[in-house]
Amino acid sequence: MSASSIDASGWLSSARRIVSPNCDERPPGSAVELVVIHAISLPPDQFGGSGVAQLFTNTLAADEHPYYAGIVQLRVSAHFFIRRDGELIQFVPVGARAWHAGASSWRGRERCNDFSVGIELEGCDTLPFEPVQYRVLDALLGVLARHLPIVDVQGHSDIAPGRKTDPGPCFDWSAIATGMARCRHEPPPATL
Repeated sequence: MSASSIDASGWLSSARRIVSPNCDERPPGSAVELVVIHAISLPPDQFGGSGVAQLFTNTLAADEHPYYAGIVQLRVSAHFFIRRDGELIQFVPVGARAWHAGASSWRGRERCNDFSVGIELEGCDTLPFEPVQYRVLDALLGVLARHLPIVDVQGHSDIAPGRKTDPGPCFDWSAIATGMARCRHEPPPATL
């Protein structure tokens, strides 16, 4: 992914594109300063299916799995999804607001969707992630750091404590230390 770039429309050249309707414009003046790491599997604790893409594109069939009946009405998305085999899919351009974080707060600021990029990893709270997922995530963070004024990387559980647990206790933060370091730019001083 080292040769990857983000085009003027906010799409990553190396990612497979599946467009989600679950996004909108960011509020005026909202710079992307935060990356939020998530974990998702549909059905829960099962990998490799089309459930996540269907959820993010509002095409999930309620009768396909008993769990789906309770979530089919959700309108959610993330910017990126990293499958267990390392495939990288982009659903929302980075300049748009994806609907991934819900009620959330970071450094005293509410509504993290306004100023963040959401990255979902195919996973759960009880199983380790695959080494290739960490490699793809680390490289993706480096690309995002080159194109956006990111200052921090947090887990969904960090910005929505008590409400969310992902990416979970099996997520190895040290495996993405290089990418995280690239993202730790300090924001420019406010102009008076």
